Amino acid sequence: MRDQYSYLDRITAYSSCANSCEYCSATCLADKNAEHSRCIELCRDCAELCRLTATLMLRHSDYAVVASQLCRVACLACAEECALYADLHCQECARTCQVCAAEPLVKRA
Repeated sequence: MRDQYSYLDRITAYSSCANSCEYCSATCLADKNAEHSRCIELCRDCAELCRLTATLMLRHSDYAVVASQLCRVACLACAEECALYADLHCQECARTCQVCAAEPLVKRA
């Protein structure tokens, strides 16, 4: 039987990134700043991909490998965009996305 907690650090990083992205997108939406539209889009996509990846990892799904690769791409794009803004929530989101992208990719079992 596989250890269901073998990816706990990665799952925690994905969950933290998803939460940070959700907060960033919600705060940017509340500010109604049109120049943050790309930030909002990327944060929402990144949050969804991070949640999906964490869930697939918990299930030991064969799709976790591909999801982690796509999640890394989304995290890097989101980090790059959020880093463009001085807002604290954007800077924190960029940092969290960079940490998540630095996590080792899921390997095939």
